Amino acid sequence: MTSDTLRTPEDELTLKRPGNTDRTLRAWDAADELLLEQAFVHMPENTGMRVLVVDDQFGALTLALRRFHPVSLADSASLAGALALNGRANGESPAADPQSWLAPPQGPFDVIVMRIPRQLDYLSWLLRWSNDVLASDGILIAGGMIKHLPDRSVEVFNDLVRTEQVCPARKKARVVVCRSGDQGLDGWQEQWKGYSLDDGDCLVSGLPAVFARERLDIGTRLLLPDVRQAAAALAPGARVLDLACGNGVLGLTALRAQPTLNVVFTDVSSQAVISAKHNADRAVSAADARFCHGDGVPEGAGKFDLILLNPPFHEGGVVGDHIALRLFQQAARHLENNGQLLMVGNRHLGYHRSLKRYFPVVTQLQADPRFVVFSARHQ
Repeated sequence: MTSDTLRTPEDELTLKRPGNTDRTLRAWDAADELLLEQAFVHMPENTGMRVLVVDDQFGALTLALRRFHPVSLADSASLAGALALNGRANGESPAADPQSWLAPPQGPFDVIVMRIPRQLDYLSWLLRWSNDVLASDGILIAGGMIKHLPDRSVEVFNDLVRTEQVCPARKKARVVVCRSGDQGLDGWQEQWKGYSLDDGDCLVSGLPAVFARERLDIGTRLLLPDVRQAAAALAPGARVLDLACGNGVLGLTALRAQPTLNVVFTDVSSQAVISAKHNADRAVSAADARFCHGDGVPEGAGKFDLILLNPPFHEGGVVGDHIALRLFQQAARHLENNGQLLMVGNRHLGYHRSLKRYFPVVTQLQADPRFVVFSARHQ
């Protein structure tokens, strides 16, 4: 069993992962510890510096730096719940929800403390955006677990920022201290990448943090024929939820099969929500569509006739079915009695057993060596 106590250069914090039942998983890692160590070295006194925390995981960075009143910016909507939970555990009054890429904060910032993402393109995005908002004499402190750093990350740092210090690796984590470079987001042609659906008839694209933004995910490809068939059979105005929507390809496919549907797109990633809206505006601009940034089914969303899902199976380096189980449970509560959940998942995760916890009727529709498509119903 691991401790819930993070010792920082200034104090101690009690931190937990929301909804976690595995006591071996902590709400911080060695990268958070090294980032905080360097942050306090570079800003020992609160002299009015403007501080930004980017992509904090469970609140360790934001809460440990609270005397600097940092602005917290995260792509993931899950940070809001973690900050609320851990803020209360440490006697902190509720803070404002972290900001996202839907409405990012304006610079300049004197210090940016950043978790290095796994995706190389998203790292390029973050460094270019940081160049746009970092004060001329500001510093960027970036770090992550070495096993999760993207390939060629050193090249990206060398190309986009001026690295002043590479801190010694410790506990399998690495932190670098940088000054801004001169390349921002304006004119960067790699911001959007995509592919064509339906023999080139529909172009979908995504921002750098979006899953499978450059090519159609093979699991999604297996699911698409059943989405078309189910959507075409729905009555006009029927409600559809594209849950964990990514670039929105499942919801767009449903709308193209039945343009009168009311479709809600939702994802934990703000860049995914932006991408889904971008694609819907181009492909089905007159559709009755709503876009939500949230961790699961939106609050007050009501019930749906059809829910579409390709669930994520990793979170912060942890692989498993914990996210899918939570989404299945939410889907069951928000599905009409005669509605249907259509989902695809990796065969080895055994989702047919998980689905039967929440749905009386589970049917396998498609399968290949890696993926399986299921229909789940209440009756």
